[in-house]
Amino acid sequence: MRAITYTQPGGPDVLQLVDRPTPDPGPGEVRVHLAFSGVNPTDWKTRSTAQPGPGGQVPNQDGAGTIDAVGEGVDPVLVGERVWVWEAAWQRPHGTAAEYTVVPARQTVLLGADPSFELGAALGIPFLTAHRCLTVAESLPDRLAPGSLNGRTVLVQGGAGAVGNAAIQLARWAEATVIATVSSPAKAQLAAKAGADHVIDYKRQDVVTEVRKIAPKGVDSVVEVSAAQNAATDAQVIALHGAVAMYADDGGAEVTIPVRAQMVPNARWQFVLVYTEPARAKDIAVEDVNAAVLDGAVRVGADAGLPLHVHPLSETAAAHQAVQDGAVGKVLIDVTG
Repeated sequence: MRAITYTQPGGPDVLQLVDRPTPDPGPGEVRVHLAFSGVNPTDWKTRSTAQPGPGGQVPNQDGAGTIDAVGEGVDPVLVGERVWVWEAAWQRPHGTAAEYTVVPARQTVLLGADPSFELGAALGIPFLTAHRCLTVAESLPDRLAPGSLNGRTVLVQGGAGAVGNAAIQLARWAEATVIATVSSPAKAQLAAKAGADHVIDYKRQDVVTEVRKIAPKGVDSVVEVSAAQNAATDAQVIALHGAVAMYADDGGAEVTIPVRAQMVPNARWQFVLVYTEPARAKDIAVEDVNAAVLDGAVRVGADAGLPLHVHPLSETAAAHQAVQDGAVGKVLIDVTG
């Protein structure tokens, strides 16, 4: 099979297109014939710093395709099913930047007949991260579903990013009021297309003032992409028993939090890394995200505020570079191209 691999950490240039044996699924595993692979920031960060195994590493966690073989203990009825894949490369050698990947059966989720493979490859890390961010507050339910966030207000800091877009779509599906912050009019349009009820340009408007106009008692949840920059703002808008969920580290920056001001509302400041979140929370997130997909509530593309940037498999290095450079939208790899 054609696959992208690397045998040492480094820049995108370490990624090589090679021909390698098609892996066979072991007990409890399935093999997926991939159509698209999704690229996320952790993919290039891992490639840059982590030593691959002795046989090399196929990068990328997310993807979508069709199950074509199953291992011992897996129901063969799954063969032929369209699925999306999550965490394919987490502590495993077979990522999704290849024609085939092998993963535990539980890391494939039935996509159904209608959703596109492009959508399936865009789910994984961004949507599971967003789900975690939206459910860690003590005052909020740990499941998302239509109506579960009715009467609640969510602030999405960075509403034009992939996780920000996912958070907006999931929160709107759950019927929350969604406020998104952005840094430009163009990004404001993306956040609005994703479904944000209110969009604040933080370069032109005072976020605290604008949020308090919309939610005088504060917001129940903050989905935070830049905690080091936004902590002071978040502390001023968090509601009683609300939570600030931080899913990015600003390149290793530190966060300063006003302790007394956060004691009063009993606020929670939650660090989020999807790979190591509690198993039950992960299972719930997978179920809820897929329910939203099957409900038709999740979209990709420019009309959904998430422009797609598609590269052929041979240009995986360029796809990684695009994500590293901060591409606005979702970067995908057409594995068949």
